[in-house]
Amino acid sequence: MAARGERRGGLRGLLLSSAASNLGDGIGKVAFPLLGASVTRDPVLIAGLSATSFLPWLLFALLSGALIDRVDRRKAMLVANATRAVVIGGLSVLVLAGSASIWLLYAVALVLGVVETVADSAAQALVPAVVDKDGLESANGKLQSVEIVGQTFLGGPLGSITFALFAALPFLLNTVGFVVAAVCLVALRGSFRPAAAAGPPARLRAQLGEGLRWVRARPLMLRLVFIALALALFSELAQALLVLYALQDLGLSEAAFGLFALVGGVGGLLGAAAAPRLSAALPRRAVLVGAVAACGAGFLGMGLVRDPVSASLLFGLFAAAVVVVNVILGTLRHALVPEHLFGRVLGVWRTAVWGGIPLGALLGGLLAKGIGTPGVFVVSGALQLALAAVVWVVVSGHGADVDSLGADEPDEPDEPELDPAELDTLGKS
Repeated sequence: MAARGERRGGLRGLLLSSAASNLGDGIGKVAFPLLGASVTRDPVLIAGLSATSFLPWLLFALLSGALIDRVDRRKAMLVANATRAVVIGGLSVLVLAGSASIWLLYAVALVLGVVETVADSAAQALVPAVVDKDGLESANGKLQSVEIVGQTFLGGPLGSITFALFAALPFLLNTVGFVVAAVCLVALRGSFRPAAAAGPPARLRAQLGEGLRWVRARPLMLRLVFIALALALFSELAQALLVLYALQDLGLSEAAFGLFALVGGVGGLLGAAAAPRLSAALPRRAVLVGAVAACGAGFLGMGLVRDPVSASLLFGLFAAAVVVVNVILGTLRHALVPEHLFGRVLGVWRTAVWGGIPLGALLGGLLAKGIGTPGVFVVSGALQLALAAVVWVVVSGHGADVDSLGADEPDEPDEPELDPAELDTLGKS
């Protein structure tokens, strides 16, 4: 392991790599649905495209988490970004050749989603390796800011404008973003393999079981997973239909859709900047509840208005609030989970939370068939407002740990080995 000062200095390299990859992601997140909408306007197929990109988190997040607890996390990110560059580069060639179809997009989204489970999990696991505990909230805020700037503030408009020029251009730029992200990681010095991975690796099933059992034994972590899962599920009902909402219900052009997303980017930046300040000035649990309620108010309002300016401002409110939620939950996760278990615990978290996103997307598409896209936004917003009340109840018994990042919790003993019967059960599930 590199010297501690060098590892903390690695935050800059991590941010630079994240900036490049998120710019590529931002371009792709606008270009993919636009390309999909150019070949079909079926809301189920469009929502299914979003669902497909998240499906790998349900299928592979646990395995990816175990992987990054066994290898150097920087190298895992580097290989993942290089792989994404190759896949998107291949898609660019096919789009240039006029061979794009909705099923091709489904296949590419699935492959990219599998690789993303490794890249994103490794990036999250690197955070506590490059900053001290008291810098976690600031580091998470910076990473959220980089993600927002890349994906919505710059990537969204760039994706829509370049797609309007010619369809393959945004995917070519996406490829360049992943190449740059990989190059930035080459310059990151030191070893980032978890200390517990230094010896012979444990059996994979035993490692998976340890992560599952660690979460199951901690009520606060289970409650945080529930909050994240419910918010992801309820918000994705409408989020997956955002492109149809903008193009059909608001009457925006393809180029204007990127500008609509830009307002969301501004809101997200404000949320990332505000989250550490709010948590310092107010009880963290109160900030969490208020942010979830603001998410619901934003989507509920979007379902009730038809004016593009009002809708974009409400989308900005949602974006700001959801970033505050992400910063708080991410900081709690980094503070409470031991480093050598982080990948596996994150795998459990992402399997549950991101696995719920495809379900939300598909349900949103089906709902839109019956009540229309604005109606789905109303339902989504109402469910998130109800969730805010539930959040207050489920964290009330752990308020001190949430507000202090578990600073007063004693060191916990090592987990005993899982018995053979439990391992067999895990292997079959």
